[in-house]
Amino acid sequence: MPTLEICTGSLESIRAAARGGAQRVEVCAALETGGLTPSMGYLAAVLSQPLYNSQGQRMARHVLIRPRGGDFFYNDEEQDMIMFDIRLCKQLGAEGVVVGALTPGGNIDIDACSRFAEAAEGMSLTFHRAFDCCRHPLEAMEEIISMGYHRILTSGQAPRAEQAIPLLRTLVKQADGRISIMPGSGITPANAAQILRETGATEIHASAKGQKSHDDTLFPGYFDTSTDIVAQILAEITKK
Repeated sequence: MPTLEICTGSLESIRAAARGGAQRVEVCAALETGGLTPSMGYLAAVLSQPLYNSQGQRMARHVLIRPRGGDFFYNDEEQDMIMFDIRLCKQLGAEGVVVGALTPGGNIDIDACSRFAEAAEGMSLTFHRAFDCCRHPLEAMEEIISMGYHRILTSGQAPRAEQAIPLLRTLVKQADGRISIMPGSGITPANAAQILRETGATEIHASAKGQKSHDDTLFPGYFDTSTDIVAQILAEITKK
C-alpha cells in the first residue's frame, strides 16, 4: 500500500491529516518559507502521545530540521543547532527527522550530513528538498544512500513533481530499493496516482491545502491542511 505523507504546519493541520487517513506527517513551521524547525512547545505538544489516523493506524511523525530559510549551506554553528534539534526530537519520541545540507558548489555536504545521520541513529531519516538544488542528482543519491538515509523527498528538480516524472523514474530505478524516492510538490488528487504509477515510487508527499476563512477582515483567509483533500489523495493512490 502506498504511503501518504502530509506536510503540516500546525496542530490543527496534523489533526486534519489524521482525520483524512494519512499514514505519516512531516511536522514543520513557517511553511510559507518552505518549512522550518518547529518550536519546542509545538514539538512537545505533537510528540507527547502517540498519534492515530482515522483508520486506527499509528501515524509516524517526522520532524523537519531546518534552522532558517534560504540556502542549505550551513556553517559550524548552524550544524550544531541542527544536531541539537535532532537529539531533542529523539528524546521527545519523534519517529523520524528530515534534514539535509549542501556545499556552496551544489554538492551534498557529506561531513555535515554524516553527522546528522549519526545523531539520528535509530530514527527514520529523510533527506529533504535540498536535493533539488544538487548539481548531479544521481551521484547525490548514491552519496545519500551511503550515509544510511532512508528516503529522499524531491520534486525531481522541477517546480512540481508532475513535471519531472522522467527524472523521478530514473532515480527510483537506480535506487533499486536501497532508498525510497518520495515525490513531493504540487501533489493533488488528480495527479498523485499517476505520479506513483509512472515513477514506480511507493511514497508521496503532499500539503493537501484548503482555504479557511475568517470573519475578521484583517485575516480574510489562509491555507491549511484539508481533511477532504487528504482523503481524496489517499483514495486515489490506494484504488485497486
